[in-house]
Amino acid sequence: MASADRPIVISGPSGAGKSTLIGKLQQRFPGKFAFSVSHTTRKPRAGEVDGKAYHFVSRDAFMALVHCGGFIEYTESYGNLYGTSVASVLTACSDPNIRCLVDIDSVGVKNFKERCAHLNALYMFISPPSIRLLESRLSQRGTDDDAVLRLRLQQCKQELDYARTGAYDAIVINDDLDRAFTTMLALVNGEQTSGDDIARLPPTDG
Repeated sequence: MASADRPIVISGPSGAGKSTLIGKLQQRFPGKFAFSVSHTTRKPRAGEVDGKAYHFVSRDAFMALVHCGGFIEYTESYGNLYGTSVASVLTACSDPNIRCLVDIDSVGVKNFKERCAHLNALYMFISPPSIRLLESRLSQRGTDDDAVLRLRLQQCKQELDYARTGAYDAIVINDDLDRAFTTMLALVNGEQTSGDDIARLPPTDG
């Protein structure tokens, strides 16, 4: 599979800016990237549209898909189920003129690598510049209580630890949105960049 055809698997902690960067990529190249829409059992947030942000389903419907092998990967996070369905990825990869985007956490990345190695995906990790800045971003959202915020920060540390294992083809530190997008775009295009590496990942103690 040529570099221009490779699915792009983007991962990183909540609040790192994945959705913003993906949105910028789709806005810059309308119709050129198909976002693989995940399934979730959580309730929609304000402004989220079913079938675009997520496929919002009941827990029973989600588990029915699990039992029939409908997911490439799925996980439970903060009491809600999230999954990348086989159908959503195949649909996103079906047009040779459109490139597939997948947004999953580190558990999903591990499973995707095992089940979809034949797709030769580009694995990209989006990192915040520091844990403290990430905490500030999450607090400013105002969507989570203190308990959920602590869980998100703990998961961030786990995500960073996994990124340090060398699991990703590229790491982008989102300390400046425009600079991060420029780096991301160069990586997507298969261009040589001076992108961020494992050594630049923030410490998990601050």
